Amino acid sequence: MEFMQKKNSNKHTFTFQDEHFNFAYEDKSGSGDTDFSYADFPKKSSIQIEQNEWLRNVGYLWIALGIFQLGYALYSNASLSGKGFWILLGAVCVSWAYFSKVKYTVFRTESGNVFVIQDKQHDQIISEINSRKKSQLLNLYGDVNPENSLENEINKFKWLAAEAIITQDESQKKIAQAQLMANDKADLPGKMLN
Repeated sequence: MEFMQKKNSNKHTFTFQDEHFNFAYEDKSGSGDTDFSYADFPKKSSIQIEQNEWLRNVGYLWIALGIFQLGYALYSNASLSGKGFWILLGAVCVSWAYFSKVKYTVFRTESGNVFVIQDKQHDQIISEINSRKKSQLLNLYGDVNPENSLENEINKFKWLAAEAIITQDESQKKIAQAQLMANDKADLPGKMLN
C-alpha cells in the first residue's frame, strides 16, 4: 500500500510493508528515505508550518505603503488615480504566501522525523500507521508470557493500555491472567512433591 502527498515542491511517499513503513521525501533542500518500525512509532506529535515569511512581510509593507499613499492623497486632495497599486500588489503577495504555506504533523523518532502533510490524505496515513502499530504490538506483546516475571507482565499490560493498544479493562484481564499463571507456577513444586 502506498500514499503520495504533494504540496508545492514537497513530495512525500509512504510505502507500507508488513513489518515497517518507508517514508521518502523530496523538497527543494534534497531528498531521502527511512524505514520505520510500526512498534516504534510515537503517539505524540507536533505541528510545523513552512511558509515564505519574506514574501508575507514584503506584502504587509507594500499594503502599509499603499494605505499611507492613499491617505496622503485624500488628505492633500490629490488625485486617487493609481494610489491603490501598492495595496493590490501587497495583497497579492500576502495571499501567495498564505496559500503556498505547508503545514505538517511531525512525529519525532530515534530513526528520524516523519512529516505528514496536512492534506486530504493526512488522517488516512496516520490511521494506517496506528492500525498497523496496534496489530504489531499485539502480535509481539499481546499474550501473557509465562517465561516473564509477574512484575514484567504487569508493567507490559499497563504500558499497552497507556499506549491505547488495549483498553484498561483488557489490561486488567491480562494482568489477572498473568497473576493466575504465576500462582499456578508457584504451586507447581508443592504439587510435584505430593
